[in-house]
Amino acid sequence: MEQFIFPSLSLFLLLSLSHFTTTLAQTPALPPAPTGPPNVVKILQKAGQFTIFLRLLGTTQVANQINGQLNDSNNGMTIFAPPDNAFSSLRSGALNSLTDEQKSALVQFHIVPTFLSITQFQTVSNPLRTQAGDAGSGQFPLNVTSSGSQVNISTGIVNTTVDNTIYTDNQLAVYQVDKVLLPLSIFGPHPPAPAPAPATTPKKKKEAAAATSPTAADTNTSGAVSLSLPMQAMVLVMSIGVAVYSSFVL
Repeated sequence: MEQFIFPSLSLFLLLSLSHFTTTLAQTPALPPAPTGPPNVVKILQKAGQFTIFLRLLGTTQVANQINGQLNDSNNGMTIFAPPDNAFSSLRSGALNSLTDEQKSALVQFHIVPTFLSITQFQTVSNPLRTQAGDAGSGQFPLNVTSSGSQVNISTGIVNTTVDNTIYTDNQLAVYQVDKVLLPLSIFGPHPPAPAPAPATTPKKKKEAAAATSPTAADTNTSGAVSLSLPMQAMVLVMSIGVAVYSSFVL
């Protein structure tokens, strides 16, 4: 009896294992999980030394704009990231003196809305258009010159170079620059304010009032002297008085 059960159990296990193996072989492989667009915040956090630039990206909401554009556009993006020591070289209180709108424009001035590799900098047309606005108006000029692997950047206020490639994947390029890119519209010279009008003294006010008030005699356009109305009345009264006096005398 035991000899009969053992072969049957072995056969059952063998058939079950064969069915399980066949089922595994027929199961389709799962597709790879979508990776999504690169996250510039995580890239800069991993690189380190970009605390101030990361804070500006967050407070101005530009980081969310970058992620949205990378997800919706095929043009890619190029970011020039200044490290913390670049911000430390600015004059004291330079960032705190900016309005929220100016801080947003400053961050967007570091972003080009197209992907640019190091070699593509040799063929770009200057000035580059940044996220801050149209460079043609002269408010946000960003000019790039390239010689071999060296990329020079000028804003009209500062000159800097690309020090290092932090990240690139043919969709997003993040380059480290050794200075903060300062746009002319925010940090450039501004025309002096018009001088205030000179204050009028009481004496000058009195003279001005006298100049506009009627005088005893005014000169007309012909050059003759004309009497004012009070003077004419006085002359008339005097004439009548002379006439009456003359009549009594006569």
